[in-house]
Amino acid sequence: MSAPLLMVLASLLFATMGVCVKLASALYGTGEIVFYRGLVGALFIAGVARWRGGTLKTRVPAMHFWRSLTGVTALCLWFYAIGHLPLATAVTLNYMSSVWMALFLIGGAVMLSNGAQRVDGRLVATVLVGFAGVALVLRPTLDQNQLWAGLVGLLSGMLSAMAYLQVTALGRAGEPEYRVVFYFSFGAVTAGAAMMLWGGASPHTLRGLLLLLATGVLAAVAQMMMTRAYAIGRTLSNASLQYLGIVFSFGYGVLLFDDPVTWMAVSGMLLIVGAGLAATLLRSQKAPPDSTLPASDS
Repeated sequence: MSAPLLMVLASLLFATMGVCVKLASALYGTGEIVFYRGLVGALFIAGVARWRGGTLKTRVPAMHFWRSLTGVTALCLWFYAIGHLPLATAVTLNYMSSVWMALFLIGGAVMLSNGAQRVDGRLVATVLVGFAGVALVLRPTLDQNQLWAGLVGLLSGMLSAMAYLQVTALGRAGEPEYRVVFYFSFGAVTAGAAMMLWGGASPHTLRGLLLLLATGVLAAVAQMMMTRAYAIGRTLSNASLQYLGIVFSFGYGVLLFDDPVTWMAVSGMLLIVGAGLAATLLRSQKAPPDSTLPASDS
């Protein structure tokens, strides 16, 4: 299967996972959804590793711990946002990760040069455009008293950016993608179990179990497809197609949840997509080829 087709399918599956999370949020708490998403993902990846003859043993457990801590926190915040915001809004805020990474690069350049003279003005522009998009996306939610959930979704994107940087470091340390995903999934199981012990568990129904199973399977398959696409395709092309996830989520939200269509929200999404693509292009020009790894659902 070609890289573009893999990316389109992965984006569709991630958007469909978002639908399952939103529906499951009416039946379960965030911790429960995270737990079962991680459990299904860990079992799936362990099976893939065994089938490929790989091993889950690692020489860098501390790196996996910090990556999982950041990524799982981002995942919890994102799932909370999906449950309390229009689907496309929550997905768009999480996709701000590329803009956050551009902001991290600007901060690093300022610290290293003790001034702003070496900061790429184009990166500054992408950050400003990205946050202008956030203002437009969140503006409709202010009228619905959903500002808190919007800020949570925005924070999930920032933490996702930090997690992606840690994934890059793990890749340079020689860790295969399946091992990174496995320990992330294991971290989700641990965090979800802790949240369930603290807040309790909800009773299961057949519909609820199917939604939880679908969330885990869709996320695991989408991650594998996206990983394969980045391995055989071009980074910028893959990143461009990845933003189809916002389009799919927008369609799902309108068709399934009667989410409102406003010019501000649509304009904001377009600004965030444009800023994210520009940030990805600028990062690819500044970084070695192996430093850009596929995004995931955190």
